[in-house]
Amino acid sequence: MTMKERTKALLQEMNRGIYEKETEVALSLLAAVAGESIIILGPPGVAKSMVARRLKAAFKNAKSFEYLMSRFSTPDEIFGPVSIALLKSSDRYERAIDGYLPTADVVFLDEIWKAGPAIQNTLLTVINEKLFRNGEREIRLPLKLLVAASNELPAQGEGLEALWDRFLIRVESGCIKEQAHFDQMLLDGDDGMEAACDEQWQISNEEYDLWTESIKAIGVADDLLACIHVVRKALGAVAMATSDERHNVYVSDRRWKKIVKLLRTSAFLQDRKQAELADLLPIYHCLWNEPDERDDIRRIVIRSLFAEFGTTLAKMKMAIEADVRLSRMHDAAKKAKAATQQRDGNKKIVDGFYYHLLDHDTGNSYVFIADYQRMRDYSRANAGQLGVLYKDPKDARRTIIRSYDGADFPDGARQVSLVRDADNLYIDGVQFEIEKLAPGEQQQLPVARGKVSDRNYFAELDELGDKVRKREEEIRGNIFLSKDDRDELTGYLKGFYQEMALTREEIGKLDD
Repeated sequence: MTMKERTKALLQEMNRGIYEKETEVALSLLAAVAGESIIILGPPGVAKSMVARRLKAAFKNAKSFEYLMSRFSTPDEIFGPVSIALLKSSDRYERAIDGYLPTADVVFLDEIWKAGPAIQNTLLTVINEKLFRNGEREIRLPLKLLVAASNELPAQGEGLEALWDRFLIRVESGCIKEQAHFDQMLLDGDDGMEAACDEQWQISNEEYDLWTESIKAIGVADDLLACIHVVRKALGAVAMATSDERHNVYVSDRRWKKIVKLLRTSAFLQDRKQAELADLLPIYHCLWNEPDERDDIRRIVIRSLFAEFGTTLAKMKMAIEADVRLSRMHDAAKKAKAATQQRDGNKKIVDGFYYHLLDHDTGNSYVFIADYQRMRDYSRANAGQLGVLYKDPKDARRTIIRSYDGADFPDGARQVSLVRDADNLYIDGVQFEIEKLAPGEQQQLPVARGKVSDRNYFAELDELGDKVRKREEEIRGNIFLSKDDRDELTGYLKGFYQEMALTREEIGKLDD
């Protein structure tokens, strides 16, 4: 059995009999194997403590410790009382730690922010270094996971920032959303708190130590590091969910170091020799400081995973736009040259591609020759065709007149009705004369400079689509993704694929 299959089987066992806590359980297991800690934010009564109890079941012969903090809690209640016997017999100040936090594999501390400074300061070392100083002895703790819980963020200005930073994974937990799950919970005779896990899936201490060493040998792919750089830069302007504000989200270097360890652990548990882009999405749980930042940070991570493809598509669109423009210039040049041999040969060609209207917009209006050639002939019974008037973006003094080809209207464009006859253009039924060559004046025929590339854009777009779908499949295969993560990924890719479809339509204009 592969490591990924075993991890999935273990998660399935741990989630049996509980509802809509898959994300909390999965991320807690990931944190436990990585040797990190997790904090769960949520209101009372949403089974936050159950997550820790389920994690205890993941380890063979594991010991657990749970405590509900209050402002009256003392270090004795968490780390064990001072041994009076040792104090009397040997004058040694040591705690009797059996049954308390220092001997536990899995710890759950509820209402963590209510603990006093003495407890919080000791927890800093416990969480970060897995060490506890008991009298003159420094003890290496068996702690695999510390789960903290609260219904609020740490208060500002009370020195809690260091402890908050120690919790690598931060996840919000709420009430059951799906009605069917809610009904099951109501009718289930089991309270779901205690969980027995099949021994074949449980992790022994020997395995845990071996896994810890194996995780250290997991590599980190170069493109994953590049993606982390993109995310780190984007954290400078994170949108808030409840306002138009943007925050600079601070993530310490120590935290980034631990995030990479988490990515290595994710790769190890999914049978990869190195951490890859497929491991990255869940790290948004490690980056937010306020819940209102979470959704935009998740979007930032998703965009970063497809950033290279977005860049490729943007460059392709620019090349297509240039080729379409060149193609139209060539087409216009051909039609203008042909017009000199037909009935429009006496009309003066301006700047290679325009006819000039003498008395419209004080003589500053120009119509594309190719568009003029395609217009309907004037007839009182013949309705005009749709056209647009807009200011030339390269010369604001000019008004450009075009027949409408279905593209987006230029900024400030006005819709009009257009028809023509041998010497005039009719705009909304009003006749405007086109300038003709003066006697003896030579026609300046247009020359289309530049060559339309011979790139196979359709093939390039198909190849890009294959790469995007492959990346999507790899990301969706991550067993630590939640349903919300997958839904957000679907929404982002829907927009990406729509942009590719529009690009395909632009390519089609090269064949027109």
